Amino acid sequence: MTTCPCGSTNPYSDCCEPIIKGSRPAETAEQLMRARYSAYTRTEMDFVFNSTDPANREGYDHDGTRAWAENSEWLGLEIIGTVRGGAADSNGEVEFIARFKENGTLREHHENALFTRKEGIWYFSDGVMVKPKPITVTKVGRNDPCPCGSGQKYKKCCGK
Repeated sequence: MTTCPCGSTNPYSDCCEPIIKGSRPAETAEQLMRARYSAYTRTEMDFVFNSTDPANREGYDHDGTRAWAENSEWLGLEIIGTVRGGAADSNGEVEFIARFKENGTLREHHENALFTRKEGIWYFSDGVMVKPKPITVTKVGRNDPCPCGSGQKYKKCCGK
């Protein structure tokens, strides 16, 4: 029994495999997202292609996608959140982070994936990369309390 790569802790045979193999449709956008991640880990590129909205398949590089999936070490999927995408919805969004190693370098793919449901079948329709939050710096004055929490003024503590 193999645990599903999608992070659900369920066996692969009960979780994403039936969706990938076509014996059961994804009931929600999140289920499809998890199955697509699992498909990448198992290089099931036909499923990745077929679960993409037919209106958005132009330019899909089947061979390049397969090579990328095969040459990456998949480290995990984190679902950040979902908007709609339930069994009664016709569209939904799933924000996720897919972690992987490519050419020995750790990478994160952080995306807000958009899904549509047509005739009862969920499809991935588009994705928008989530940009990292900008780094902000708060300037500490010499006479301000030290941000380390010591209770001293900054100039007498970390500002020396």
